[in-house]
Amino acid sequence: MSVLTISRRGLLAGSALLLASTALPAIGRAQTPKKGGRLIVAADSEPRNLNPAIVASNGVFFISSKVVETLAEASFDGKDGLQPRLALSWQGAADGLSVTFKLRDGVKWHDGKPFTSADVAFSALEIWKPLQNLGRTVFKDLEAVDTPDELTAVFKFARPTPFQLIRNALPALTSVVPKHVYENGKIEDNPANNAPVGTGPFKFAEYKAGQYYRLARNDDYWGKDEPFLDEIVYQVLPDRTSAAAALEAEEIQLAAFSAVPLADLDRISKVQGLKVVTKGYEGLTYQLVVEINHRRKELADLKVRQAIAHAIDKDFVVKTIFLGYAAAATGPVPKNDPQFYTPDVPTYPFDVAKANDLLDEAGYKRADDGKRFSLKLLPAPYFNETKQFGDYLRQALAAIGIDAEIVNNDPAAHMKAVYTDHAFDLAVGPPVFRGDPAISTTILVQGGIPDGVPFSNQGGYKNAELDALIAKASETLDTSARTALYKEFQKMVAADLPLINVAEWSFISVARDTVGNIANNPRWAVSNWADTYLES
Repeated sequence: MSVLTISRRGLLAGSALLLASTALPAIGRAQTPKKGGRLIVAADSEPRNLNPAIVASNGVFFISSKVVETLAEASFDGKDGLQPRLALSWQGAADGLSVTFKLRDGVKWHDGKPFTSADVAFSALEIWKPLQNLGRTVFKDLEAVDTPDELTAVFKFARPTPFQLIRNALPALTSVVPKHVYENGKIEDNPANNAPVGTGPFKFAEYKAGQYYRLARNDDYWGKDEPFLDEIVYQVLPDRTSAAAALEAEEIQLAAFSAVPLADLDRISKVQGLKVVTKGYEGLTYQLVVEINHRRKELADLKVRQAIAHAIDKDFVVKTIFLGYAAAATGPVPKNDPQFYTPDVPTYPFDVAKANDLLDEAGYKRADDGKRFSLKLLPAPYFNETKQFGDYLRQALAAIGIDAEIVNNDPAAHMKAVYTDHAFDLAVGPPVFRGDPAISTTILVQGGIPDGVPFSNQGGYKNAELDALIAKASETLDTSARTALYKEFQKMVAADLPLINVAEWSFISVARDTVGNIANNPRWAVSNWADTYLES
């Protein structure tokens, strides 16, 4: 599992990065676990679907991971970077055609029914493979799940499937839902998608639109003496600037996913009773990318794409937009991933003169008004940083004679415009690297992706050689050989620029210092919080 070391202090000696915690106050004094209490958390969005087995996204996980559990969770010190959840062990066959999971005994669904291997088989075959946004790729060759007993599930694959990939996918892609709740009727229309039934430490209690989500303690949870909290309440605060004020007024106790704007961190870190925590997101590296519609003839020209890459001052973006809480990117795998990252890729240093020369060579001369051509630019609306980068990119393009018209949409309209209608020339996107290039990364550049798949190659880019490499890596069982293929993948993407990787960043949590056991795994914000507690 990757260990994020992106920080405000930026790069040290070229590629080594410092922990952000070295630039911020310590997490706080040691605390004594205590049972009870209500944790009130800031929520800046209201997911339409709360079933993480269908929608594997951080917005859904943030709430639902406390209710619906996965087979395993990320860990700082567990074997292969994993900690058991619903599965106690997992073993891949040498031929890559099966993986055997031994499941936890004595687990109950929130409605009292027993959890068994039948639930795992149903979730995998009926949801992860055909319906899940990310599982459709990872589990594409899953053909059966044998259940020789109630605590054993054997995944059978039609083609050799790397155990490394399945292992890396466990924390994000294996949310298990109850077969008895979902087996009748259309899965996508099941009411449990909005009021999930799980095995987790908390039960879904209620939702008031525009106000809050409330989770209540599961008294029958399998974890000994867990959870510590009685309730978790997600207070809907869509305006991020209000989170800091709510923390200071003690109206909430936790703001995760950088709900407190970066610009406020320095001030709020000095407020008595609050702590700034930079750990707990190491397995959730966000990437700032420029998505490109290759159907546009100018953008289908590699020299034009190279010119755009040279026009972007990545160091300026890191320092000015992310206030140093990010790192400049080199390609589709972030620097903080020790399994796959390589720095040995083509790079495009900031050079406006070079960019202008490339556009001249491509035949796009400046007109009398100084413009070469115009583009439609759609910044993703999810984060302040993606919107701010959209404004910066418009100015950077203007410096090389490209007139970019910014089109701002709400999240639903942006998703439709970019990933279904292809009504964009350039888009600013924030895909997530989830510990393996086959999970949510290769799909960004792979050809043949159906229309309407979010966070995928909807720019019409096609490269038979790259697609063949992606296909080969998906079937390569040897870990070192598979890793070598993904290093070659990074080189090819950086050379041909199907998209432009600009920066990579993680998030910050701000909490009252009475909140204990924060950030104790690499996906803490989207883990189950069974051991999180309130000191008083």
